[in-house]
Amino acid sequence: MHNKSKDKNVLLYHGSKNGLKGKIKPISRQLCDFGRGFYMGSEQLQPLTLICNYPNAKLYTLRVSLEGLHMLDIEVGIDWALLIAFHRGKLEHIKSKNLYKKYASYSTDFDMVVGDIANDRMFVVLDRFFNGEITDIALISSLSVLKLGKQYVALTNKACDKIDIIDVKSIETPERTALKIQSESYRIEGIRKADEICKKHRRDGRFFDEIIEGGD
Repeated sequence: MHNKSKDKNVLLYHGSKNGLKGKIKPISRQLCDFGRGFYMGSEQLQPLTLICNYPNAKLYTLRVSLEGLHMLDIEVGIDWALLIAFHRGKLEHIKSKNLYKKYASYSTDFDMVVGDIANDRMFVVLDRFFNGEITDIALISSLSVLKLGKQYVALTNKACDKIDIIDVKSIETPERTALKIQSESYRIEGIRKADEICKKHRRDGRFFDEIIEGGD
């Protein structure tokens, strides 16, 4: 994990169930991967699979300037998993510990977070980790086969002001149907691969409760 400022533009995508209204703001639901913000992906397919069940869905192509933003760039690993755990309310019972405060600070110290996308395939594996079924080694090893690209999360209005919409596309019924089939196929295959890796590493590494109880 590291923080850095990038002086360049990136092309990203955002899927909306009913279309964006008004100014872009960091107002997603609170319990999202990296906290409340405006979520964008580096690949078209991932946001498309999230909105393929909605008849009024829109896919937005965005140009985002990263210049002048305080950014956190986080790679898949235990820090990535624990940051998601924090934002999904899995660390509330250790609020007094520095480990909790560490991840809480990420929500207030940065304008934008960049990290690997955690879709439904990853959620299955993450939940197994949070529930004490698999270790950190099994988690990280299985996540390596499930990568779907990066997500960029604008956490502040400053970051949202650097987002420009350059294209918007409606998702027609035939495409939505095809996306549903493709998404389900990818989900099943991803879970199968993750299961194989988790079995291979079932005795390697540490469990979630061991990690958070061992943190100061």
